[in-house]
Amino acid sequence: MKDSIRTGITHTLEVTVTEEMFPQFHGEVVHPVYSTASMVYHMECASRDLLLPYLDVDEESAGAAVSLTHSAPSPLGSRVVHEAKLVHLTPTRATTEVVSRNAEGIIGKGEVVQAIMPKHTMRNRLAHQKA
Repeated sequence: MKDSIRTGITHTLEVTVTEEMFPQFHGEVVHPVYSTASMVYHMECASRDLLLPYLDVDEESAGAAVSLTHSAPSPLGSRVVHEAKLVHLTPTRATTEVVSRNAEGIIGKGEVVQAIMPKHTMRNRLAHQKA
């Protein structure tokens, strides 16, 4: 990992809610709003994007844990901003706190943990598993 990485750094990811982001179960839309599954995905994206510039060429990251509270809806066409902040760092883990907001205010808060490893680690693990 590059020496320039520090706790407190932030990264922002902005998305506009589309129909593909609605909660769906068995192909049926439940509510025409931003889904929790989409929030998880975008929180993880914001956290990964924060970390990427600081990884060495032989390193990669992989999601290890996500926890969040989705506290308010966000309708079709609304803008959701996810701000990830690095709060804890070890040589093998990066933890970010993420706050998600729309025009009305905070709609979610969460924590994302990423494992940091040599690039060959995941490939080696997968080579030993059966499909």
